[in-house]
Amino acid sequence: MPEANAPGIVKRQNKEKCSQAPKFIYGDYLFTSPTASIADLTSFPSTMTSDTQPIFDTLTDEGYAIDWNLLLTEILTTFDCSTGTIHTFDRDSELLHLKAHQGIPEFLLPKMTIIPIGKGMAGVAAERKRPVQICNLQTDEQGVVRPSAKETQVKGSITVPLLLNERLHGTLGIAKPVSYEFTPTEEETLMEIGEAISRKIIR
Repeated sequence: MPEANAPGIVKRQNKEKCSQAPKFIYGDYLFTSPTASIADLTSFPSTMTSDTQPIFDTLTDEGYAIDWNLLLTEILTTFDCSTGTIHTFDRDSELLHLKAHQGIPEFLLPKMTIIPIGKGMAGVAAERKRPVQICNLQTDEQGVVRPSAKETQVKGSITVPLLLNERLHGTLGIAKPVSYEFTPTEEETLMEIGEAISRKIIR
C-alpha cells in the first residue's frame, strides 16, 4: 500500500458519506489541499481486473486505430455506467476537445464540445491531474459541476485525466443514473485505462 509523504493527503475512510463535499481522490487517498499532487505519493499498486483486460488488450494492439465511440461504450459497459465522454487535450489552444460521448442530450453537446482547463469536472480533473468524483451530481453545491451538466440527469460521476508520465492528454468521464461513490479499485483502474489511452494517442 502506498504511503502519503506530504501535507494535504490523508487516508481515505471507507465509510465516508456520499453527501459530503466533492473530493479529489486517488485510490485510498483523499487530497485535502489544492497544492497536494499525485507525485507526493510513493507508488500505486496495479488493479487491472479480468473485466477490464479486453480494453487494455485493444489499446495495446499496435494495429488498432482508436474507435473513440466504441472504446467509450466498452468502458461504460465495464463500469456499469450510462453516460460518458472522452476529451483530448489540444496543447496549442490549451482546451479539451470532445472525441466521444454517450448518453448526453443533443442540446447539451455544444456546451461540452470544447472545455477550458479548470472548468467543470473535466476541466478540473485536467487541471489537478487527478480524479474528481461526485456521488450525486444533482445535489452538488460546491461549484465543481457546471450548471448545464446537471441536465444530463446523472448522479454518481467520476472524471479522470488521461496522463502519461504526468503529461496531460485528455480526460475520461463516466456516470451512473444513481448516487454512487466509485471504489478505490475502480478509480485506479480508470487511471490505468487513461494511461493506456495516452500511450495510444502519442503513437
